[in-house]
Amino acid sequence: MFLSVFDVFKIGIGPSSSHTMGPMVAAGRFLDLLRGSPFRPVALRCSLHGSLAFTGVGHATDRAVILGLDGFLPATYDADHAEAALARIRETGEVSPPGLPPLGFRPDLDLVFDYGPPLPGHPNGMTLSARDAQGDTLVSETYYSIGGGFVVTPEEQAAGPGGAARISVPYPFASAAEMLRMSAAAGLSIAEMKRANERAVYSRREVEDGLNRLWTVMSGCIDRGLASEGILPGGLNVRRRAPAIHAALLRERGLNIAPPHTVNDWIGCYAMAVNEENAAGGQVVTAPTNGAAGVVPAVLRYWLDHVPGASASRIGDFLLTASAIGGIVKHNASISGAECGCQAEVGSAAAMAAAGLAQVMGGTPEQVENAAEIALEHHLGMTCDPVKGLVQVPCIERNGLGAIKAVSAASLALRGDGTHFVPLDACIETMRQTGADMSHKYKETSLGGLAVNVPNC
Repeated sequence: MFLSVFDVFKIGIGPSSSHTMGPMVAAGRFLDLLRGSPFRPVALRCSLHGSLAFTGVGHATDRAVILGLDGFLPATYDADHAEAALARIRETGEVSPPGLPPLGFRPDLDLVFDYGPPLPGHPNGMTLSARDAQGDTLVSETYYSIGGGFVVTPEEQAAGPGGAARISVPYPFASAAEMLRMSAAAGLSIAEMKRANERAVYSRREVEDGLNRLWTVMSGCIDRGLASEGILPGGLNVRRRAPAIHAALLRERGLNIAPPHTVNDWIGCYAMAVNEENAAGGQVVTAPTNGAAGVVPAVLRYWLDHVPGASASRIGDFLLTASAIGGIVKHNASISGAECGCQAEVGSAAAMAAAGLAQVMGGTPEQVENAAEIALEHHLGMTCDPVKGLVQVPCIERNGLGAIKAVSAASLALRGDGTHFVPLDACIETMRQTGADMSHKYKETSLGGLAVNVPNC
């Protein structure tokens, strides 16, 4: 099994990888389908199902679909151009995707939120169709947004992992146990094995430049979040808190009055900065999702800025190790909040960040695996219950606590010798089973939990 670091970590836009990025990607794939079709449709239609319907407006799914059908993609998204495009589409009732004639699409009529039963393949389902002048369907396709910006059709889902997952790589581990066995046999760290796998697909320069680009975007997101004030969009009137917390921490540092536990405030502040940017629709890196995008960058920034001996030359090792854990979780369970709750998002992110930190702090492969297990184990059962469907409450603070847990998990693992009671694979399987048993109300529908027990207006 191979899942590239550049699939686990993808540059995109907020507020949600599964509800914003995924639908935009799906719309782009549908446009490609139309470009290769012999039919000449005149109008488009989209129906959203399951979690995409219930929390779609809060997650900006409607905007993502509209812009996706106009040719926008997450990796090249331009906010100013997007606003102009939305105004044009709502005025003309047409989208104008590159390589196709203008197509009728009236968002108020042609974008349908179906609040009935979800589609059978995944809680995040959507169907796109193209029609002729009489309203008859010429081309139709269903897509599932399965978390982290990944999108599959029902046929692709039935066929199982393909493409990059089947690429021949030197260390094709699909579980933590396989990862440890291969590491011991080869005498390589997890980061070294993952780098060798990436080199089977990309050149050395592409790998290193890509890793540097990921951290540049992550770090830039932290910095913007620490500097941007105001009220987050969406109607909850949530005020950005990261700038004020950061300013207070800087003052305390200057006066040398910070208590010992203040390091937790730094970690939490970095994570909250990212997720406040995400909530505002800014540029983020899925890590492994947008809803959990703050954990990995916060732990990496903590290591670089607060741990003696940290070196920027090891950033790649951190990200590669984290992506190895993220790939195992995705392959054997889920990273989707709509499928398994927030244990699959912040829990997975904490496991990834703990593993990356243990790696760059000199941990053995066994200690790295132990760090990931501790972090994930103590997120088991966590629900996904965003108030008003927005990736704000409790998501922003949850990333801060997830990052703090990740650092604690790495520290505990490094205090031991790598032997432990619960294997990471068992913890991942427990997360999968827990998610399967969890009521749909607590899986990103805003029908349970905090979403119904606090005022949201």
